[in-house]
Amino acid sequence: MTDTPVEEERPARRRDAGAFWRYWTGATASGVGDAVTTVALPLVAVEVLKASSFEVSLITAANYAAWILIGLPAGVLVQRLPLRGTQVAMDLLRAAVLLSVPLAAALGELHLAHLVLVALVVGLATVVFDIGNSTFLTSIVSKEELTARNSLTSASSAATQLGGPSLGGVLVQVVGAATSLLVDVASYLVSAFLLQSLPRPDREARPPAGVSMGRLIRDGWRFVAHHPVIGPCVAAATLVNFGCGALMAMTPLFLVRTLDLPVGVVGLLMAAEGAGSLLGAAVTPLLARKLGGARAVLAASSAGALLAALIPLASGGWGMLLFVVGATGFSTGVVVLSIVTRTHRQTVTPAELLPRVMATVRFVSWGAVPVGALTAGLLATAAGPREALWLVSAAGAGAAVTLAASSVRRLRDLV
Repeated sequence: MTDTPVEEERPARRRDAGAFWRYWTGATASGVGDAVTTVALPLVAVEVLKASSFEVSLITAANYAAWILIGLPAGVLVQRLPLRGTQVAMDLLRAAVLLSVPLAAALGELHLAHLVLVALVVGLATVVFDIGNSTFLTSIVSKEELTARNSLTSASSAATQLGGPSLGGVLVQVVGAATSLLVDVASYLVSAFLLQSLPRPDREARPPAGVSMGRLIRDGWRFVAHHPVIGPCVAAATLVNFGCGALMAMTPLFLVRTLDLPVGVVGLLMAAEGAGSLLGAAVTPLLARKLGGARAVLAASSAGALLAALIPLASGGWGMLLFVVGATGFSTGVVVLSIVTRTHRQTVTPAELLPRVMATVRFVSWGAVPVGALTAGLLATAAGPREALWLVSAAGAGAAVTLAASSVRRLRDLV
């Protein structure tokens, strides 16, 4: 960010001391619903529609394919549209689309194509919302607070991931998978209400008039590609997210069909990812302070890749602990990498480029999620869900090697 506008805006931001907490509460409320949907939407396909491995992977792929479809132009859209109003609109759109699933189920008209379309539309709205949220945060907290605030938002997200899948499993058993999506609908409405109460950013950095969208996108892309730290970190995040896509697509199938576990237990085991995220968010400030940001991401990515190898070794009974330890360890490494590199981007990127840089990073790295999901779905169809889960560890190892081979290995902190 450039120094002058940042310093001029800080006093106004500090006057509204509750802005961050309303922002945080809205994000947390939405996160609870998201965590429930993570369990419920694939289980609608598995339990209600009796979908195949590949069909279930289509739902995960559709949700994250949005980053490939509009990831790059979304950064320009966020910069050109009123930020707060856009965030509220995306919340309301997601609530409306998810509401269609229990309505269709009640009418007996629920089909796989409907679920895939819902996942896609929710994903498209989430692309715009997430890029806007990353930009919004810098307008309500100071530069010095970013690491702590990013860690707090990641910790709350992890807590919802920890409790949300368990809640989702219980709700699916009690009211059914489709009806449980009403929790997510309500969460988006709460988020929209709270975001509407936030102050408008004092100065929204608009792109220059008359400059084409293509030129604006290229400027953001070049900044990411040529940056000596951001570039390698994005490459590592892309590999990690490929593994995350495989894990998200295969976990319900692996636990339900391979290990033959009841839905309630599936929700509990899927909460292991949330436990790892919570642990990662809790230790990131300490690791960054003691080791330095660069060394923290190197250590976390290496440890996460090794522990991820335990996931496909899981079995019934006490063997379920292998899944818990593996998923927790992998998720911890992912979150440490995410928090440290996100804070670095928010700190070193000029304000006028930030939405486009965030969009470029999300386009590249999150675009790997549907690729990982579909790859795992194809491999599971040919060999089985257990074999497909080895992709998670392989992707994590690739991320660790990428960071170790880059300029990051020579740094203590990300600067």
